[in-house]
Amino acid sequence: MLAPFEIHEPATVSEAVDMLTHYDEDASIYAGGTELLLIMKEGLVHYPHLVNIKTIPQMDAIRLGIDEQRLKIGAQATHRQVEQSSLVQEHIPLLSEAAAQIGNLRVRTTGTIGGNLCFAEPHSDPATLLLACGASLDLSGTNGVRTVPIEDFFTGLFETARKPDEILLAISVPILPVGSGSAYSKFSIHARPTATVAVILHMQDSIIDSARVALGSVGPTPVRVVQAEEILRGEKPGDELFAAAAAHAQAATDAVDDIYGSAAYKAHLAQVLTQRALEQAATRAGAGDRVH
Repeated sequence: MLAPFEIHEPATVSEAVDMLTHYDEDASIYAGGTELLLIMKEGLVHYPHLVNIKTIPQMDAIRLGIDEQRLKIGAQATHRQVEQSSLVQEHIPLLSEAAAQIGNLRVRTTGTIGGNLCFAEPHSDPATLLLACGASLDLSGTNGVRTVPIEDFFTGLFETARKPDEILLAISVPILPVGSGSAYSKFSIHARPTATVAVILHMQDSIIDSARVALGSVGPTPVRVVQAEEILRGEKPGDELFAAAAAHAQAATDAVDDIYGSAAYKAHLAQVLTQRALEQAATRAGAGDRVH
């Protein structure tokens, strides 16, 4: 049962920041509510004051950045909005594909991308993909607006770099250049994923010019598999190369035992999913002459 609480409905971001500052530890941001209300019902946390940022206009807008090199996704955009956005489908189609795989239709219609990231549940779809994309997050607080690279945002289990008085405004995602291929691979037993892998490859003259490999849902936070990226760069796509990169993913899991599987099982999944995602990303990048 939910303990009594009061909902506040600010009209602006600055008003919401003031409310968070005033109520301090007694307040929490209320966005989609799919995660927050669940743990409040379980009695794990209680906030006498919820600051409902759904009342702030344009917080769910999805638009091109000023330089037209990045997509700006409002923190209040639901997973369903991200899935169906024509801008997302045109410029970062993999983000639309991944959003379509989140939970069920009710969760996608209610849950927001910003709420998902700020809750920092380790078994999350968007976090892994946005890490591979090199996204950054715009946060507004009493000291103004600051931008945090997503690599620095997740600090631990259910912990982020967001300060108590800050509100996530938008997620800024670089548009993939021509010659890029991307893939998202995951394995789920329950509603949440057991392991997730996102890969982005940029090809030039049939050679991997750059690579980003991200692994999530196996440990406390999503991680970049830097060693895999290093051995991929400057190489021609091929099965042996992808197998070697996938082995590095297995070693980088930092996996933990939980209800979703053992650490050893998750490490195995990381290797399998990474190789699968690499193959798909290379195909999408136009690497038709792969070495077998």
